[in-house]
This record gives sequence, structure tokens and C-alpha cells, in this order.
Amino acid sequence: MRRFLAIVTALVLTTGFVTSGPARAESLSDAMVSAYKNSGLLEQQRALLRAEDENVAIAVSALRPVISYSATAGRTISDPVGGGLLGAPTDRFNASINLQAQLLLFDFGQTDQKIAIARESVMMAREMLVGVEQNVLLNAVQAYLNVLSAQESVALQGSSVRLITQELRAARDRFEVGEITQTDVSLAEARLAAARSAEAAAQGDLMVQREAYKAAVGRFPGNLAPPPSPPRVPDTLDAAKAQARARHPDILSAKRAVSSAEMSIELAKLSTRPTVSASATATRTFRPAATEARSLQGGVTLSGPIYSGGRLTALYRQAVAQAEAQRAGLLVTTQGIDQQVGNAWAQLAIATASLQATDRQIRASQVALRGAREEATLGARTTLDVLNAEQELLDARSSAISARYDQYGAIYRLLAAMGLLTADHLNLGIVSYDPEAYYNAVQDAPLRRVSPQGQKLEHILETLGK
Repeated sequence: MRRFLAIVTALVLTTGFVTSGPARAESLSDAMVSAYKNSGLLEQQRALLRAEDENVAIAVSALRPVISYSATAGRTISDPVGGGLLGAPTDRFNASINLQAQLLLFDFGQTDQKIAIARESVMMAREMLVGVEQNVLLNAVQAYLNVLSAQESVALQGSSVRLITQELRAARDRFEVGEITQTDVSLAEARLAAARSAEAAAQGDLMVQREAYKAAVGRFPGNLAPPPSPPRVPDTLDAAKAQARARHPDILSAKRAVSSAEMSIELAKLSTRPTVSASATATRTFRPAATEARSLQGGVTLSGPIYSGGRLTALYRQAVAQAEAQRAGLLVTTQGIDQQVGNAWAQLAIATASLQATDRQIRASQVALRGAREEATLGARTTLDVLNAEQELLDARSSAISARYDQYGAIYRLLAAMGLLTADHLNLGIVSYDPEAYYNAVQDAPLRRVSPQGQKLEHILETLGK
């Protein structure tokens, strides 16, 4: 056990938990900025958003002319049986080139509706990106607080081991002079073994929290500074819920889904309308030893459904049902967010009350411990009484550590439930991802390839692969 504690302590010292120099402490903002920059989840969601942006370009392309080509070549060999009147053998080579162009002239707004639906889907994806950003930052905050809490627990358990070691030494001295029995010494030894076990558990939990910190932030924690003053939160639960309904990305995304579903109903209606398109075809045929043939054909086509076996009406009814489902989903999402806000508010109230109670418990336990020690010197208390008083104080201080960081974490969970845990709202001082940059570059369906973010991600993946 001692060897294990020595190894863990050495690891703590070498990884920056205890520093002797004037190294700059890592703040909570630093941790969130690092998580924002290094999150693979954010990169994934940004790539999915860019893919959704391309659906707008795909929808817009339906309004553009479509030009295609085809080329054919063939050889025909014929050898009539018997020759004579049936003709001589022939060997002919034919080749042709076709150039075709098509353009949609009018479709009663079907394509415009598809473009509007694609844009609404882009807005949904943007809200989903905000939701992922909130989760990434909340995980970073929680990991930061967990490491600080684990560090304080390690220090507290280490102090307890040292204190009980002194108590054991004093008990042995008193046993030597006959003031107490071997039972008191054994009790102190048992309590010391339990304290060392608790210290080992605290050290192990610290190592676990370091790994969780690395997963959330992108690196192992160094010298962490105490958390700053927490952001302000609304004064009432109703005000918090009102902000959540107006700002939470899940609710905004659900509203976009309802709007998209309603547009799909209109699109299902328009699908029964005819379309008008223009087409042109240019053909050039090559025949050796013969005159080349050229042709140019063009026209306007009016087409539309007459009877489709009930498919179009089924699609309309399906769109109506999906819209109803999305409206119900919006209600469910809103209720879920209200519950999250209420839970976070309750957790904050519980942590605040617990912190106040543990402060009073610590003060009372300190007084009780001093009294138990003084009475033990007079023979009015046993060694077990002193050890129990020390354990009461240790438990109170441990509870205070948990309550303090629970209170801080509850504030950030409340912000996340309100939809405010974003880099911009927290003023992290970092250039945040601009979802409109890529959209503006591709919304008009350019012919060039535009994906600098994708190229950057590929470079990172290649580096990791090496």
C-alpha cells in the first residue's frame, strides 16, 4: 500500500498537480477553450453540417441546365450465305457523338420548395451543432471540477493519515505508561489502516479523473486554478425556463423540424402539378466512305402525372402524419427541457443548502474534536471517542468539498439546460466556428471544390495515423 501511494504521489508531482515554480495555473476558461479546439465531436458535427449545406446546392442545381454527352462506335460485318444475288460481304464502321441539354422551365414551385426545405434542414443542423458544443463545454467544466475535487480529497485524506498516525503514536506512548489498554492502540491502528485505504482510493479516483479530463479537454491537467466566480443565473425558475424555451438548441431544432415538415406537405401537393422543360440534342454521325450526318433537335416538354396508383396521395398523407409527429416531438422536447431546467435548479438549491449545512457541521465538529481531546487527557474520553470525533470532522470536510463543487457544477448545468453554455455567451475569447462561411460558399452550387475544413481534418487524421 505504501509503495502504491509513493508511486501515485510521484506521478502527481511529475504531472504538475503540485508545482514549486511560478508556473501559470490553468484556468477553467483555458480548459473550455482547449476542449472547444480539440473536440472530435465538434469536428464531426461541423462536417455533418457542411454535408447538409451541400443539400442546398443539390436542390439549387435542379434550376440549372443539365448538359451531357455520349459517344458510340460500332462495326458491322455481314457475309450473306451463297453470295450472288444475296450481295457481297460488307464491313461497315459507324460512330456518332451526341450532345444533350435539358433545362427545367416551370414546375409550379416544386424546386423552390425543395430548396426551402434544404435550407431549413441546414438551420436544424446548426442548432444540433450548438447542442454538441454545449455538451463538449459542459463535459470540460465537469472534468475540471472533478479533478479539483479529487485533488482536495487526496490532500484531505493525506492529512487524515498524518493526524491518525500522530494519534496512534500518542496512544502507544500512553499505553507504555499504563494510561490506556491495548484495545485503544488496536483501535487507532485499525483507524489508521482505514485512513490509508481511503487515501489510496482518493489517489485512484484522482487518476481516473485525470483520464476523464484528458478525454474531455484534450490533455492531462496541469496546475489547475480554483474556479472563478460563476456566471449569473436567473433569479427565478420561471425566468430560467422562459430563457430555455427561447434559446435551447434542441427546442429550436425541433421548431425547424416542424417548419420543414409543413413545407413537405406543400411539396406533396405540388408534386401533382405538371412540369415544363426544354431539351436540345446535337448529333454527328461518322460513316467511312459516306457523307457525315449532322442533326440538331430541340423542343419543349409538358409532363405531369395522371394516375400513379395512389402513390402521390399516400405521400401527401404521409407528409401530414410526419408534420403531426414533429409537432408532438416539439412538445415532448419542450417538456424535457423544462424538466432539465427544473432538475438543474433543484440541484443548485440542494448543493447550496448542503454547503451551508456542512459549514456549520465543520465548525461544530472542530469544537467537538477539541473537547474530546481535552477530555481524553483527563481520562473522561477514550481513544475511540477522539478517533470518532476526528472522523466526524473528516466526513464534514469531505462533504463540504463535494457540496462546493456540486454547487458550481449545478450552475453550469443550469446554463446548459437554458441553452447558454456556448463559447460566445461565456466570452471565452476564442474565434468560434462560423457555420455561414461554408454555406455562403456553396449555396449557389459552384463548380469548384470548396472544403478547407475538410482538408484540415484530413491533414490531422493523416498526422495521427503516422
